[in-house]
Amino acid sequence: MLGVHKDRVLPDYDSAKFRSTARPNASFAAKDGDKTPGKVAIFSTCYVNYNEPGIGHDLLKILAHNEVPAILVEKEACCGMPKLELGDLEAVARNKDVNIPVLARLAHEGYAIMTAVPSCTLMFKQELPLMFPEDADVKAVAEAMYDPFEYFVLRNKDGLLKTDFRKPLGKVSYHIPCHLRVQNMGQKTRELLEMIPDTKVTTVERCAGHDGTWGVKSEYFEQSMKIGRPVFRQMAEAAPDYIGSDCAIAGRHIQQGMGGQRRRNSIRLP
Repeated sequence: MLGVHKDRVLPDYDSAKFRSTARPNASFAAKDGDKTPGKVAIFSTCYVNYNEPGIGHDLLKILAHNEVPAILVEKEACCGMPKLELGDLEAVARNKDVNIPVLARLAHEGYAIMTAVPSCTLMFKQELPLMFPEDADVKAVAEAMYDPFEYFVLRNKDGLLKTDFRKPLGKVSYHIPCHLRVQNMGQKTRELLEMIPDTKVTTVERCAGHDGTWGVKSEYFEQSMKIGRPVFRQMAEAAPDYIGSDCAIAGRHIQQGMGGQRRRNSIRLP
C-alpha cells in the first residue's frame, strides 16, 4: 500500500526522540580556534530525531569530552533534501523559511552549526545557496555549517581536540557517502579514525545505491541492491572488525547487503 519493498530493512522509530531527551552541555567556556568557532549548535535532522537518537547523543558526548559548549537549534523543520529529490521546490522553500531565520541568528552569534547527516549538511552548504543565491542569511548559514568530522579535524589543527584515544578499533571498512563526497572537504572521517592507535581504515568511495527514498520503493529496491553489490563486496574484503558510513541510511543498506557475510560490528559515524 505504501510502495515500500517487503524485503527492505527499515529503521525503527524511537519513542525517545533526540530533541526530547538530549541534554547538551553549554557550560564550558568557548575557545575559538583559527579554523573553528568554539561553540556548536546542533541541527538534529529528522533521521536522528526520530530514528537513531543515539547518533545525536554520541555527538553531544564527543563535544562535551572536548569541552565544546553545545546547544540544540531551538526550532527546526526538515532540511528539505527529500523534497528537493522529488522536485517539490515549493516545499523546499517553505522549509527554508522555517529554518534559515533561526540558523542565521546562530551563525551571526558565532556558532558552528552542525548536522550528523551528510544530506542535511549538503542541503544547507550547497543546495539552498544555489537555489537562493541572493539571500544573505542563506549564505551566512552555509558558511557556518560543518560536518561533524570536518569540525573535529579542523579542531585538531587548531590544537583543541583531545586525541587521547584508548580503545583500538582494529580493521574498519569505511564508506564515504555521495552527499559527503560532493562537499569537497576531503576524507575527514578517515583522517580522524586513523588517529586512533592500532586502527587500519579501508575506504570505499562509491555510491552504495540507496539514494534516499529511492532504494526503499518496491520498483527500485532490486536495482538499489544491484548497484550496491560492489560496495558490499569491497566492505567485506578486508574482513573488518567494524563497518561504518557517515550516512546512517547508507550504512543500514550496506549492512543489509552484507547479510550473507559473518556478522559485523557497526560503528556510528559520528
